[in-house]
Amino acid sequence: MIQLNNIEKTVKSPAGTIWLLRRINIGVKEGEFVTIMGPSGAGKTTLLSIVGLLDDGWAGEYFLLDQPVHKMDRKRRAELNRKYVGFVFQSYHLLDNLTVQENIDVPLSYRDIPRSQRAAMVADILDRFQIVGKKDLYPNQLSGGQQQLVGVARAVAGNPKLILADEPTGNLHSGQAQEIMELFRKLNQQGTTIIQVTHSEVNASYGNRIIQLKDGWIVGDSAKVVEGSSAVVST
Repeated sequence: MIQLNNIEKTVKSPAGTIWLLRRINIGVKEGEFVTIMGPSGAGKTTLLSIVGLLDDGWAGEYFLLDQPVHKMDRKRRAELNRKYVGFVFQSYHLLDNLTVQENIDVPLSYRDIPRSQRAAMVADILDRFQIVGKKDLYPNQLSGGQQQLVGVARAVAGNPKLILADEPTGNLHSGQAQEIMELFRKLNQQGTTIIQVTHSEVNASYGNRIIQLKDGWIVGDSAKVVEGSSAVVST
């Protein structure tokens, strides 16, 4: 599903060039649940942003579903993002002036989907996540766990093939975090590919593979045997 070949990213500083990622080679098969770990500044979020088609300033080759992302302009990459990717952020990124129902509808509104069909999709997601009773509430009327639940619901509303999660439980207490991670596990079991960035060993245990970064380099890539899993590690 994903193939990264010699991905590198630098930024300029008064002290010279700073390397954020160096010679990143990763393959992710459809249906995997991958965790990216490493200390602060290792390049985890940078890598996730590249995979999620949110970052243009990098070098190397990136194939998503056999499509050469590295050869595409920003407009085409944005189209791929809307079509295939759902993003879950640590800080929720809900729009404060929109209700729960309207927040979930936002990513669908960017796609060529008739309004009536979008309404049906949102209704289905509200029911699936058991938040129908909160559909007319605004983010500031929700707890942190409820906001993150809405964030996940928004990410999966368009049935993306790939969910990217950046520290998705960092602001939640343990009970809320477990609820979100169990939800990710269920989505993965239903066929959704998931890549998460986390510092949590508990969160990492929900996946079937851990990629370790340090100073922009991959320093570890290991898969654990999961019953019924056909995940294959490619490095």
